[in-house]
Amino acid sequence: MYYKQYGDTDMKVSAIGMGAMRYDDADVKAGNLAKCSEIVLYAHEKGINFFDSAPFYCDDKSEEITGLALSQLQRDSFYISSKVNMGSYGGKFSPDDFRRRLETSLSRLKVDYLDFYYLWCLLDLESFHKQYDLMYSSFEKAKEEGLIRNITFSSHMQGTQLESVIETNAFKGMLIGYNALNYRFRQAGISAAHKNGMGIVVMNPLGGGVIPNNPNVFNYLTEGTDLTVPQAALRFVASHKEISVALCGFTTKEHVDDAVTSVKDLAERPAIEIYNEFESKGMALNNLCTGCGYCKHCPVDIDIPKFMDAYNEKILGNSIANRLIWHWGGMSTSLAAECIKCGQCETLCTQHLSIMDRLDEIALIK
Repeated sequence: MYYKQYGDTDMKVSAIGMGAMRYDDADVKAGNLAKCSEIVLYAHEKGINFFDSAPFYCDDKSEEITGLALSQLQRDSFYISSKVNMGSYGGKFSPDDFRRRLETSLSRLKVDYLDFYYLWCLLDLESFHKQYDLMYSSFEKAKEEGLIRNITFSSHMQGTQLESVIETNAFKGMLIGYNALNYRFRQAGISAAHKNGMGIVVMNPLGGGVIPNNPNVFNYLTEGTDLTVPQAALRFVASHKEISVALCGFTTKEHVDDAVTSVKDLAERPAIEIYNEFESKGMALNNLCTGCGYCKHCPVDIDIPKFMDAYNEKILGNSIANRLIWHWGGMSTSLAAECIKCGQCETLCTQHLSIMDRLDEIALIK
């Protein structure tokens, strides 16, 4: 495993980290939590020392599964993070709520402290300021008590908005979505965080599955290597000097092996060099849906994530209708016309996509 510096700290973190939100769904539902935890132990055996969990992942079992594995390891052999936001306690806040949520995460993960605790899923500056003003003092108190080591934030904001959060100097690191699709739109934030001495952890390095599911489109990433497209996409992210960790979700040992292979003999380079090399290659489409699923709670039960997945096919030059027919079991385009234009999905969308317009367009397909 290749190890990198986490910001300006003395922490050495694995270039590949494990995002604990891809445990085998059948095993999770069957209650085979110990079996799920084996993948954490295997990842650790392969040199991965950075693990990221959160409440609600994997039917709210992620922290518990991860903790079953971490309790079998020496505490100084890994770093563990979890997350909290207003939604973690129903949209209301009190210092007691914060403390209970933190203690629940610690108990589930079977640790006495978290290495990183994220102010979670910041969609815009309004969301940031509201939660920061209410919650940051509770983060500071928990740090003073030794319950968390580093206060960090997780965001889906664009680069210039990220800069505003970074300039508060309130955080030791950040977690953002970054990959070969959207890197042009994240440069300002990456640069600002690095200059500020922050650790940078990347989620969604494979573009929500878009990259591996379209190998012909992204084959340019493999040029000069013997890597597969997914491996090359991971290496693309990990090779950034500014980035500390690329998070991957693992379901099988093969997934771990693939990720470890992607950083073998890794060479770090400044982001600007990588940007200049790839500027004229491939695609940079920040308007592809990454499949995060936050829009799933439609009041009239439109399965928005499936429709947005199908719309990706149009952006990639393929057929929306064929995706709905052959991948989503003949899903009717007419269902998209049931949209009541409440706007809830667009408010929840981490990428600020024009979901209602896309649904209108899909509804016209015969």
